[in-house]
Amino acid sequence: MRFGTLNEWLQWQETLHPKKIDLGLERVASVWRKVWTGQTLPFRVITVAGTNGKGSSVALLEAMLSAAGYRVGCFTSPHLVRYNERIRIAGRDADDDLICAAFERIDRARGTISISYFEFSALAALQLFCDAKLDVAVLEVGLGGRLDAVNIVDSDVALITTIGLDHTEWLGHTLDEIAREKAGIMRARKPVVCASPSAPESLIEHARQLQALPYLAGRDFFFRQRGSTWDWWSIDERMEGLPLPALQGGYQLQNAAGVVMALRLLLPRLPLQRMAIEQGLRTVQVPGRFQLISGVPNILLDVAHNAEAVKMLAENLEQLPRSGQTRAVFGIMSDKDVQSVVAIIAAQVDKWYLADLGVSRGMQPHRLAHVLVDAAVERAAIEQYPNGTAAFDGAMAEASGDDLILVFGSFWLVGDILSRFR
Repeated sequence: MRFGTLNEWLQWQETLHPKKIDLGLERVASVWRKVWTGQTLPFRVITVAGTNGKGSSVALLEAMLSAAGYRVGCFTSPHLVRYNERIRIAGRDADDDLICAAFERIDRARGTISISYFEFSALAALQLFCDAKLDVAVLEVGLGGRLDAVNIVDSDVALITTIGLDHTEWLGHTLDEIAREKAGIMRARKPVVCASPSAPESLIEHARQLQALPYLAGRDFFFRQRGSTWDWWSIDERMEGLPLPALQGGYQLQNAAGVVMALRLLLPRLPLQRMAIEQGLRTVQVPGRFQLISGVPNILLDVAHNAEAVKMLAENLEQLPRSGQTRAVFGIMSDKDVQSVVAIIAAQVDKWYLADLGVSRGMQPHRLAHVLVDAAVERAAIEQYPNGTAAFDGAMAEASGDDLILVFGSFWLVGDILSRFR
């Protein structure tokens, strides 16, 4: 074996390919054909794309399918605390030895073909899923859809969540351009669920041209909240009085409705009773998505890092009872629309603690401070720190018991802070 530990493998992968993000399927597909020689995958596949809501939708799918007794594999990215979180088999993160063995097999199969860190992870997940005797695999697209590594396999059902302006350097500068990239996970004569009631027209048009089978929120399926329960219905079926998702945020109903539609489209190949849907709604968990850690003070963690996600965060924050100040520990990548992110939530924050993420794409605190000042934040309400841990400690040191510590932005930052509570 080339390396003996998972950390050594990952450090090597970070330097192997000349580009950290290199969209395209030719290289990764050619390696996969060497790793997997079967004609078809031995499990059903649900592929999930979108700008926001992917992680919650994957978690809902896993919770409901697992509650029905199915053996489920989930591939997600990025991770928050441990790399192993990216590959889940039957409700557990894959262990180091399994992942290292998969890496070794991929390394031997690739020969001289250079593949990226993310491509290694996607191939490892698919290989482990093939070995694990799964009933279904849920694959989260890392970036875009059409040229993302998970798109080397065909899905039985595609699920597309909300679409917003993010990763414009790679996906395009308009919603229609980005939607066309997300639409790349569709397959001819296969169903695709669009969970957002405002899906861009280019998404629907691509489905028509491809002869995919679109199921649109607000046209083919519907949902509404009724107090502490909610209803879901389609042309053929109706479920009333469902429990609200355990995930925080009103937008989670939209995610849950899309997930239920996707699962109904897998019938009768994967039968699923209402009891499993209810159990999944009650038990689903997604770390780092409006995650409240009760204490003195309370701590709220959210990986919102684009305008749409931060708008949702701000709306949910308004509904959260608070009697003291809100202190924001914040760090974000420089390729994000930082001006819009700050403008959306600045009025709800009393003081900012800016963190250097320690990665090349991270926006340095002094640049973040300029953005905040331009958004009319007082300089006295801004502090800069060399890393996320120091920024969090600074906020905690100044907080009173009735304050709220809001940690949001990059996965790197939220993961660093979350690791302190595990």
